[in-house]
Amino acid sequence: MALIRSILHLLVMVVTVVPYTLGILLVRVLGGSPAARYRVARAWLKLCIDSARWLLGIRTQITGMEHLPQGEQQGAVLLVKHQSTYETFLMPAIMPHPLAYVFKKELLSVPFFGWSIGSLDMIHIDRGQRARAFAKVLQQGRRLLAKGTWVIMFPEGTRTERGAKGDYKSGGTRLAIDAGVPVVPIAVTSATVWPRKAFIKRPGVVHVSVGRPIPTEGRKPDELMREVEAWIEGEMRRLDPDAYPPTAG
Repeated sequence: MALIRSILHLLVMVVTVVPYTLGILLVRVLGGSPAARYRVARAWLKLCIDSARWLLGIRTQITGMEHLPQGEQQGAVLLVKHQSTYETFLMPAIMPHPLAYVFKKELLSVPFFGWSIGSLDMIHIDRGQRARAFAKVLQQGRRLLAKGTWVIMFPEGTRTERGAKGDYKSGGTRLAIDAGVPVVPIAVTSATVWPRKAFIKRPGVVHVSVGRPIPTEGRKPDELMREVEAWIEGEMRRLDPDAYPPTAG
């Protein structure tokens, strides 16, 4: 049954991405704003999350939304634990501000999905040219943050297995310090139901915990990222204790 449900959910995403992509492209051709294109994309992502609840039995329990920065023009860099595709779809569906992902340019060549994100006001980079890529993140990130768009990054860089910890990189804290905006750490237990690279998903609850914004004034990028890492990993142990060995003492 889990296999059949997973196939049905995949079919929903594959079939619906086509009209939504055409909608985004049509809005662009007609001169619609980036905000209008984002709303169409967000509607598709919300549909994917809703259909995961209906077909897969995946529910979301979110805490800490009251911690998010207030104000339409208040920028923030969201630093999110990355275990599966689920949180990539979930974050735009639940956040009160438009989000801009930093993603590798290879995704632009994916039919329909890549065409959609290429039509949105986000930051695509060439990972093979690290210096130029980070300069682009700073330049475009400052512009987006100044108008109230939140930049979202996965500091581990790639999806990790349940109970595992990747290498936290300081690009997100560097951007936040440069732009003078806070960072918001977010823990997500998506691998309990939607494991990394797994086709078959399981019913259950994905816990999302939004931490308090951390001011960046006077901070060093590496030291600030260590604080973010400590909060996220500590929260992951609290939310999903079965995935981690007990601590000594």
